[in-house]
Amino acid sequence: MALEKLRNLWERILAPIVESLSWMSPATITWLALPIGVLGGLSVFLASEDQLGVSMLLGGGVLITMAMIFDGLDGPVARATGRVTRWGDYLDHTFDRLLDAVWIICISASTFVNDIVLGLTAAWFTLLGSYMGTQAQAVAGTRNYRGFSRADRTILSIVAIFLMGILVYVDNYSWGNFPGIFDHIEINPLSIVVFISALGGIWTFLIRFIQASQQIKKIDAENPLPQPNLKDEE
Repeated sequence: MALEKLRNLWERILAPIVESLSWMSPATITWLALPIGVLGGLSVFLASEDQLGVSMLLGGGVLITMAMIFDGLDGPVARATGRVTRWGDYLDHTFDRLLDAVWIICISASTFVNDIVLGLTAAWFTLLGSYMGTQAQAVAGTRNYRGFSRADRTILSIVAIFLMGILVYVDNYSWGNFPGIFDHIEINPLSIVVFISALGGIWTFLIRFIQASQQIKKIDAENPLPQPNLKDEE
């Protein structure tokens, strides 16, 4: 939510880059983000607890950052060049969801968290929160950005990945273990961001569901849908 408010400022900053990329198809920019983002996630997943792992963590952070930059460019390029399409919007949202899941699962499956079930759970809650935003748009016609946004989550993940690389380099990357049923998971930047993503997904689902229910009920009251069964009875 916090970072979504900076979208207009972000697009003004990107104006020179958008102009230089005006020759490219917005869909091509969207497609570029996918393999770069997947490679970034795999780099984090394969990172080891040594100097090679440091390089893979930092490299993964760079790749994920690049994927986010491309993801932030396709829309402005489409608007600036008059090539806004429904297909482009659909493709962008689809790849966003794919990369959201890939990044959380790769972080969770890495040696620094080592709990794929936690990753799948966090990915599910994350996608659930995102689903509420797109479904509200499909039904009510307006996008719901409340809650823990994708931008918030991704920026935190990138910061955690870079911080993890630094901590592995100085050999100080474990701060004990989580309590209770999570006592097998070490406390470190990557595990913390996975828990934040999971809790953020739950919060986002709840807040967007509540807001969407109020908005949709208001629309139903003001403009009810046709009731074919009533016509049949008449």
